[in-house]
Amino acid sequence: MALGASLQKRWYGGGSPPLWTRPLEALYGRVVERRAKAFRDDPSQVVRLPVPVVVVGNLTVGGTGKTPLIVALARAMAVRGFRPGVVSRGYGGTERGPHLLTDEDDPARVGDEPSLIRQGGVPVAVGRDRPEAARLLIDAGCDLVLADDGLQHHRLGRDVEICVLDGERRLGNGRLLPAGPLREPASRLAAVDFVVVNGGMPKPGEIPMTLEGGMAVNMDDPTLIAPLSDFAGRPAHAVAGIGNPARFFTSLAAHGIAVDGHPFADHHAFTRDDFTFADGCPVLMTDKDAVKCRAFARANWWRVPVRANLPDAFYEAVAAKVRAATP
Repeated sequence: MALGASLQKRWYGGGSPPLWTRPLEALYGRVVERRAKAFRDDPSQVVRLPVPVVVVGNLTVGGTGKTPLIVALARAMAVRGFRPGVVSRGYGGTERGPHLLTDEDDPARVGDEPSLIRQGGVPVAVGRDRPEAARLLIDAGCDLVLADDGLQHHRLGRDVEICVLDGERRLGNGRLLPAGPLREPASRLAAVDFVVVNGGMPKPGEIPMTLEGGMAVNMDDPTLIAPLSDFAGRPAHAVAGIGNPARFFTSLAAHGIAVDGHPFADHHAFTRDDFTFADGCPVLMTDKDAVKCRAFARANWWRVPVRANLPDAFYEAVAAKVRAATP
């Protein structure tokens, strides 16, 4: 078992973390606290933009559902009269930025998640310097910036913080990296404006979110759309290079599909050589992975889009805070 997989099994499956992780956890905790304190003690280091900023992030490493939430939030804010844009570091891509995405940008350059968000028609800017990238959105006419995975990026000032949790795994063993999955202490949850829980059973005060799908879109001919029930009762290869591939595999199995799961590392740069399946079975993958495979997609490859479903009251509450912060 690879080291990463072994650690994750302990983070979420019980058992004590290895002894060697404990001094590193203490060191990591000191670094995290020192960095946060530096920004608290010297607000001049924080870059405030001339428009409201909503940060969407998480406390754990790995996927929690931030990208579907960002897309849903952008649409909901647009309906409420805002012109939102998304700023991202562009993790997984080579672009250092700042760069405003176009339809022609290669996901290998700008990152898979920014490319997926841009597919929905939302303006997206990437860059290592996120405030500078966000200014490209403002210059393009955006009056609201949504910061993807920006909870720990203290340099970018924010008006609203949203933390997304995996409802099944939540905070795992509650310990900091590498003894546990936490980027920041669990106490950080008390400081955010909203805690969104993807699946599982939300606690009082948390916002429930579900991911709705059920359809597959052919990657070679996007006019072909089929319900996942069409794949039931027969084997299919399921490919996932996301933070929690098991969630995708389980969702397909719930539709009666005999899943042959192929997990890859989050943000994996797919090539043709990753698809050496010679049995003719269909290949199903997430939207996030599909954006990187369009150039060499085959006739029996399908992407499975999902949509985040949240209470309308959540969007109204976010909009109210954004209006209150609007200059």
